[in-house]
Amino acid sequence: MPSPFPGMDPYLEDDKLWPVFHHQFVSCLYQILLPALMDRYRARVVQRHYVTEQALFTSVVREEHTEEIIEIRQRNDSRLVTLIDAVSPANKLLPGGRQAYLARRQEGRRENAGLVEIDLVLQGQPTLEYSRDGLPDWDYAVTVTRATQPERYEIYTATLQKRLPRFRMPLAADDRDTVLDLQAAFARCYDQGGFASLIDYKRDPQVKLGEEDRSWVAELLKQQKAR
Repeated sequence: MPSPFPGMDPYLEDDKLWPVFHHQFVSCLYQILLPALMDRYRARVVQRHYVTEQALFTSVVREEHTEEIIEIRQRNDSRLVTLIDAVSPANKLLPGGRQAYLARRQEGRRENAGLVEIDLVLQGQPTLEYSRDGLPDWDYAVTVTRATQPERYEIYTATLQKRLPRFRMPLAADDRDTVLDLQAAFARCYDQGGFASLIDYKRDPQVKLGEEDRSWVAELLKQQKAR
């Protein structure tokens, strides 16, 4: 059963659901990527581990986090070509999560790799703080940084009410880009993860929405229920 939303599903931005979604989403991106890499590259899913601490009344709560990242490397010399990272709520909300995310980005830059950063999280502070002057409003974004132009960003955006974008993913400088359809990856993830049976759409999502989006979500779910 598909998600009732045309793009990203805000109900997935839930403390219990997100780790499952994140793992499944990265796995689906990996599955979709493999046929396009052919014999020149190899892709692998690696993990980022870190611990966060939060003050709770008179105690400190420590949480261990594991997040998957996709590395694309040259097959002949194992050089890192492209790093694909999906932002988690902890990366945008907690100092430890943000530090771990930014540290891996910096490692990718030091290795002269292309960076693909997928942000499907509404809450928290953006991990990239480029100027939005002259750009439309958006809720979700894919930011691509090429190794040949590390000071420039390519930004592909979507709102809660629209489908997720297609974007051009860089490989080696002498090779053509491959195009990834983020919406197709999300749809596969939602289906394979069985999220329709895990989400209670009768309640409000855990993430806070603006008044316009709340009204739109309520009407969308009402229409879906009436079908």
